[in-house]
Amino acid sequence: MPIFYHPNTKQFHLQTRHTSYVMGIFRDRYLAHYYWGAKVREEADLTGLHVPAGRAFSPTVDPKDWHFSLDTTPLEYPSHGTGDFREPAYAAELPNGTQTTELAYVSHSIRSGKPAIEGLPSVYTESDEEATTLQIVLEDAAAGLRAELTYTVMEQLDAITRSVRFTNTGSAPLKLNRALSVSVDFDHSGFDLIQLSGAWARERHLVRRPLAYGLQGVESSRGASSHQMNPFLALLTPDAGEEHGEVYGFNLVYSGNFTARATVDQFRTTRVSMGINPFGFRWLLEPGATFQAPEAVLVYSAHGLGGMSRIYHKLYRTRLIRGAFRDQARPVLINNWEATYFDFTADKIESIAQAGQELGIELFVLDDGWFGKRDDDTTSLGDWFVHHNKLPKGLPDLVERVRSLGLQFGLWFEPEMISPDSELYRAHPDWCLHVPERRRSEARNQLILDLSRPEVCDYIVRVVGDVLRSAPITYVKWDMNRHMTEVGSAALPPERQAETAHRYMLGLYGVMERITSEFPHVLFESCSGGGGRFDPGILHYMPQTWTSDDTDAVERLKIQYGTSIVYPASSMGSHVSAVPNHQVHRNTPLTMRGDVAMSGNFGYELDLTKFTEEEKETVKQQVAFYKEIRTLVQQGDMYRLRSPFEGNDTAWMFVSEDRSEALVGYFQVLSEPNAPLTRLRLQGLDPERQYVLQETGEVYGGDRLMHAGIVIPHLHGDFQSRLFRFIAK
Repeated sequence: MPIFYHPNTKQFHLQTRHTSYVMGIFRDRYLAHYYWGAKVREEADLTGLHVPAGRAFSPTVDPKDWHFSLDTTPLEYPSHGTGDFREPAYAAELPNGTQTTELAYVSHSIRSGKPAIEGLPSVYTESDEEATTLQIVLEDAAAGLRAELTYTVMEQLDAITRSVRFTNTGSAPLKLNRALSVSVDFDHSGFDLIQLSGAWARERHLVRRPLAYGLQGVESSRGASSHQMNPFLALLTPDAGEEHGEVYGFNLVYSGNFTARATVDQFRTTRVSMGINPFGFRWLLEPGATFQAPEAVLVYSAHGLGGMSRIYHKLYRTRLIRGAFRDQARPVLINNWEATYFDFTADKIESIAQAGQELGIELFVLDDGWFGKRDDDTTSLGDWFVHHNKLPKGLPDLVERVRSLGLQFGLWFEPEMISPDSELYRAHPDWCLHVPERRRSEARNQLILDLSRPEVCDYIVRVVGDVLRSAPITYVKWDMNRHMTEVGSAALPPERQAETAHRYMLGLYGVMERITSEFPHVLFESCSGGGGRFDPGILHYMPQTWTSDDTDAVERLKIQYGTSIVYPASSMGSHVSAVPNHQVHRNTPLTMRGDVAMSGNFGYELDLTKFTEEEKETVKQQVAFYKEIRTLVQQGDMYRLRSPFEGNDTAWMFVSEDRSEALVGYFQVLSEPNAPLTRLRLQGLDPERQYVLQETGEVYGGDRLMHAGIVIPHLHGDFQSRLFRFIAK
């Protein structure tokens, strides 16, 4: 069993294959943190790593021992108002208006398996043998507040998950003003911090900086995890790179407002905390009621960022993503959005599908504009019935025309939104998020449905289900194209208005659970203006996400590289689009666009009928090649070899689990005159095996490829790429 409790030292020792996480009951009431890092022996006593030390202006809670202060004690779930001036993990407001509470140890239990988190997405197991769970009960009896901390060790997958559930055990209501999922104290601040930040069309760029005194981190108050920030951060030793150095990763399984921060205090210790963003949040906890915080996933790697990433990738590929498509090869698709936008007919759609069939494409996706009176983005969201001027014979007729060509059929929805110019809005103007006597701010000419209301959730489930039942649809792109303003609900009383944003997420997760469960044969891809909600919460329901609306091959190098820091290639939608690119107006060769897009779930988003004969032949070859290597890309281990954030070129590779096959991608942005030789050292191969380079038939030893590398042929011109496929003899 990977969780041990030692009664003599009152120490809990959590172990994965390569990690130890150690904490203990300190002074019979406090839950102290002792160690997290490389695996140490189970019997090791680490309590001595914390030495109580009194400091000026650090108050003591024990008048008999001035050396002891909560302000200098590493704590597992710190409170507010009793002597620890650092970032608290929670804050509860009592009936008298004060917020001073102190949770103390009551009991604990250890059991096999991993309990589900009610109403929220989480990592799961397929048998109890895959995980062990520690639950620790803390309580402030005087306040009537109990917290149950849950730690699950995924031993073979090398990850630890944490969450917390609060219960009001008293007789009066309480208000939770903060309820974070995780807090970890480090005894120094000698770290760099990595975050994934950006904007629409340039999501999840890698940002690295050294820690400094005070607060640093990322957060969202937009009602979504957002393009701008991602619910992830990592601390790493300054010498850490892709394959060496220590890395501590934190990722929140949540899709709404979040905070993830590292605070360096006066003694140069660091506290990392993560959870629902306290800004604008308050939860009324009635007597006997509970509140469940989201799950956080913690990963330690002694082998750099690459080691951390591969742990997250395998965990999320196999025990976060669910359903039939978790292990299936994803189809090559064509999406009509950038080909037609809103201006299409059934005949035009059929012509694009026909061209796709000739090129070997497997799935056609009809994007925005097929419903209501949707001829532009000013109308009809919420009216999920067919636009008969465009599709006079209805959706079943178009689906049959596409399927008769041998392609599957997919459809775009934006179920969470409502247009003021819609039948739904005219019937239910109170169904959107809004605040009385305030304007209803629009973005993309739309408002947001209030998913905190059960009747709204039921409506979405019904109308989306009706469409999916009307024809053999096998793919859904689920979009969400604006962030929250005027966050209020007509169905909640004043004392619960600050719960609206989180109740929205609970409603959304419930809707997604119901729809994906009813239609298990449908491949769902999430989207939020591209990658505006690329997070583990959504991946629990939908196994892939549209990575970015920006399909420019050069910009996608940074977007896909940054996304891969946490999320696997199998979760990334990646398409070839027309040039000049519609977002940055750059011209890149079809070959490079295809090579970049093949590092995810591959597809096209342009008018296939406009290809020249030469372009058609190139696309045929791309589609055929991707079908050969897609299992490797979608299920293999990814190694990042060169960073687009550090130079003019990028390289990464995918290696099969048995190390019998590898695909290497090399991408050059700008051509350099009289350029030096480029030699690329590979990773993850078997040094004892011989590998055949499929393009030439040359044979290389795995040791040679990893230590001496391969020479990249000189690439002529800007925006050039090469793919190298190796298969072991």
